[in-house]
Amino acid sequence: MGNTVFGPEAPKDCPRCPRLVAYRKENQAEQPEWFNGAVPSFGTSQARLLIVGLAPGRTGANRTGRPFTGDYAGNLLYETLIEYGFAKGEYHARPDDGLKLVDCMITNAVRCAPPENKPEPGEISNCRPFFEARLASLPKLKVILALGRIAHDQTLAALAKRKSLHPFAHGARHALSADCALYDSFHCSRYNTSTRRLTPEMFRSVFEDIRRELA
Repeated sequence: MGNTVFGPEAPKDCPRCPRLVAYRKENQAEQPEWFNGAVPSFGTSQARLLIVGLAPGRTGANRTGRPFTGDYAGNLLYETLIEYGFAKGEYHARPDDGLKLVDCMITNAVRCAPPENKPEPGEISNCRPFFEARLASLPKLKVILALGRIAHDQTLAALAKRKSLHPFAHGARHALSADCALYDSFHCSRYNTSTRRLTPEMFRSVFEDIRRELA
């Protein structure tokens, strides 16, 4: 597969990770009306902001086919995007709700749903070529927001940046180049928000910094 050319989106029935393929087939058998595939990115290719999540949730994006749509994490994310002008319309947790992203794209470090929301290291590596192609396809990209450590590490690996020089920390800003910065946030998962590891105020603070940078 060394000569394979990867586009920015994985095929819906991507075969690269046997464990994820098996999990996909289980979900297809149980819920054949769900999307059940590699979830494509959502937003405009002219975006200056790229938000990177972990992976599709089984009953969220794996069900609906749109990142962060249909599970708890999407509630805070899309509410905050609307508040800071990175989305317009109303979020109703379904892909046909008419919500539009503005100057923004959302993707995932791993495009297929993993069991228990925990991709394995090899699966993260297998999905990296799609992520690298996605980064390369955004000509106006200025800011990347990593939601969680895996998204942070996938971004650094894709850009050949050393983790030791860019440690993950909520609210941190890392200069990746003269014209692109990486911001970190704890993931807006139900667990993190329920335990108050991430509060709405903490999340909005990151977006205030990003909005200021993109002013």
